[in-house]
Amino acid sequence: MTFHVTPLPEPIVHQPRCELPVLLSVPHSGRDYPGWLVAKSAHGRSSLAMLEDPLVDQLVWPAIERGFGAVIARTPRAAVDCNRAEDDVDPTVVEGTRPKRISARARGGLGIVPARTHHHGNLWRQPIPSEHLEQRLAQAHRPYHRQIERQLAGLVEHFGCALLIDCHSMPPPPPGVPPIIFGDCHGRSAGPWVSAEALRLARAAGYSAGLNEPFAGGHIVERHGSPRRDIHALQVEIDRRCYLNEKFDGPGGGFGQVAALFEMLAVELGQLLLNRQIATAAE
Repeated sequence: MTFHVTPLPEPIVHQPRCELPVLLSVPHSGRDYPGWLVAKSAHGRSSLAMLEDPLVDQLVWPAIERGFGAVIARTPRAAVDCNRAEDDVDPTVVEGTRPKRISARARGGLGIVPARTHHHGNLWRQPIPSEHLEQRLAQAHRPYHRQIERQLAGLVEHFGCALLIDCHSMPPPPPGVPPIIFGDCHGRSAGPWVSAEALRLARAAGYSAGLNEPFAGGHIVERHGSPRRDIHALQVEIDRRCYLNEKFDGPGGGFGQVAALFEMLAVELGQLLLNRQIATAAE
């Protein structure tokens, strides 16, 4: 296999240091763009940056400073999307692939290698060979999921349970869609009480919040959540107007409030999970 001169970076991992069974995941804030990736783009780095969840990695810093563990992607989503399954491929972007099924996300331009954005259209000068996708998976995608698996396994070993909070942001949604959407894959990735409590906490903090519509949760929570084993995974999507400035290129007035919300979710949901685990063990 021919490797690019500059490999894609593996994720940043913050080891847990507090006594609550919670891990944070930030897959879409990576902005370490190697030159070869920008050279392959049709419209330059700015078009690739449109795929980022801006500054979500900074929103979780208060929770990390409190001692919660985190896995944070450094590789840009434009290179490989850690929130997509390995076979979630658009064959117009990756040559030599014949997926059994092309997902709605891939058809919409957001497969494991994103194809296009509404603003820029097609992102790439030409398709990439399938071996280049394999390279990206080996360098960035698989290490990201291995770290999540390791950290969750450590929490389960220590506490008997774990919660993964997968942190995202969304462009301003259509009217009627609340600014915060939790996703639990319709109950497959987290127990209903986890989602119900998350909704209560967000609303108590002053936000309108919804569950599973229009975002039910992506590959990360679907892959790593297993409520029957007391491993819960919850996706959080937040409207970028809540924490960015008007140009969406820096922190806005609500940045601290949203960061505090992420920290509160980790603390309160983690404590609730731990209390339930202790109560079950005492029966």
